[in-house]
Amino acid sequence: MAGIVVIFDFDKTIIDIDSDNWVVDELGATDLFNQLLPTMPWNSLMDRMMKELHAQGKTIKDIEEVLKRVPIHPRVVPAIKTAHSLGCDLRVVSDANLFFIETILNHLGIRDCFSEINTNPSYVDDEGRLRIFPCHDFHSSSHGCNLCPPNMCKGKIIERIQASLAKEGQKRIIYLGDGSGDFCPMLKLNEVDYVMPRKNFPVWELISRNPSLIRAEIHEWTDGGELERVLLNLIETITIQDRNSNSVRLVSVDCKFETFPMAVHEPLMSALPVNQ
Repeated sequence: MAGIVVIFDFDKTIIDIDSDNWVVDELGATDLFNQLLPTMPWNSLMDRMMKELHAQGKTIKDIEEVLKRVPIHPRVVPAIKTAHSLGCDLRVVSDANLFFIETILNHLGIRDCFSEINTNPSYVDDEGRLRIFPCHDFHSSSHGCNLCPPNMCKGKIIERIQASLAKEGQKRIIYLGDGSGDFCPMLKLNEVDYVMPRKNFPVWELISRNPSLIRAEIHEWTDGGELERVLLNLIETITIQDRNSNSVRLVSVDCKFETFPMAVHEPLMSALPVNQ
């Protein structure tokens, strides 16, 4: 449905692991990664790791082959394809990087389902090395959010998306995520929106401790099977709500604002519980 924007985190939401850790581990650089981790921000460390892997003779093809083997729940791709076929506007907001995300989405055959990918930029330089840069250049200025890592505030990305959507009329946002970095964007959503935190992951724990801070309706999920079921049920519920709302408006206009009772609306699916 054109009035629904579904925003996905990527690591541990679309795929079942962290893509950065997956590449580092699969290419045998875990010890070096752990050694350097206390010395620099994560995003900067990933750029450094790509330099180290390149120096060890690892190629872009090697990285691509590793990315094509990432574990993913078998119901996630069908869920994304169905949401797209129903007319939802699908987007990614992720603290991974563009090369990793696009390589995986292209391999899964779902890159074209997404209208926008918001992430850390990356490219392959003339020497064949993958370079990874921060979404926000924290070396020159701070994004000012103390909830988010220095290279990316997902909340500011959501605010930009909201400002763009406001020009198109009312849109409902469904936001899916798992990590602590997904808490800030979930705080930005409104009462007409929905959040889908992954149960027993950091963002779910943050919401469980602070449920009153979230204005959007909360629907938890545990794995790809539940992701599919909850997401498609929400899309169906919103579609029915909007269809009934449009019918009421049409009757009101046709009858010069003498609104007649409509058929009983289907009830909104109950929100799933979040521990408090």
